[in-house]
Amino acid sequence: MALLHRPRASADETRSRILEKSEELFRRLGFAKTAVADIAAELGMSPANVYRFFASKNALVEAICQQHLAHIHAELTQIAFAKAPVADRLERFVLSIIRYHKANFLNERRLHDIVLVAMEHSWDSIEEHKRALAGLIEAVVRSGIETGEVGDVDPQQTARVVFGCFTRFCHPLIIQQHVDDDLEGEAQATVRFLCRALR
Repeated sequence: MALLHRPRASADETRSRILEKSEELFRRLGFAKTAVADIAAELGMSPANVYRFFASKNALVEAICQQHLAHIHAELTQIAFAKAPVADRLERFVLSIIRYHKANFLNERRLHDIVLVAMEHSWDSIEEHKRALAGLIEAVVRSGIETGEVGDVDPQQTARVVFGCFTRFCHPLIIQQHVDDDLEGEAQATVRFLCRALR
């Protein structure tokens, strides 16, 4: 009887499996206590095979963070380009960020540690994410100028100012320090203030 061979996984599939298992172990054991050898053993492969796809444990963390950043970016893009008033979009924008951080990082200490590692290394993906958020806010401002909801302002400069005001609600470390405050209420008040200024 001929043996049935499982189809060989593609490079993308293997990479995804490694990331999925890495995040699972980081959540369960913590970043510091998880070694690449542990990840490889769970997957039934050699550490060398993991290193073929990721040069280090930090590279794994960066890739995991990129996945999370891509998820929130997709949600925020939908909000920024929705057919809704500027004030509504800015409010939903900042509230979505707060909810995401609370749900995915602050309520799970070991996953939050991954974010700290990423921020400590100041990876390009995080800087790119910040630029992307400012770009989405700029798109909201530009649409507001077209509809008359926003006055005659420089969209790019205004977006930078708005994003700066949102930092308290976007930065995971600041959110962690003020998690017991009414961040949602403060965010809504900030948006109302900004929208009055923008008019």
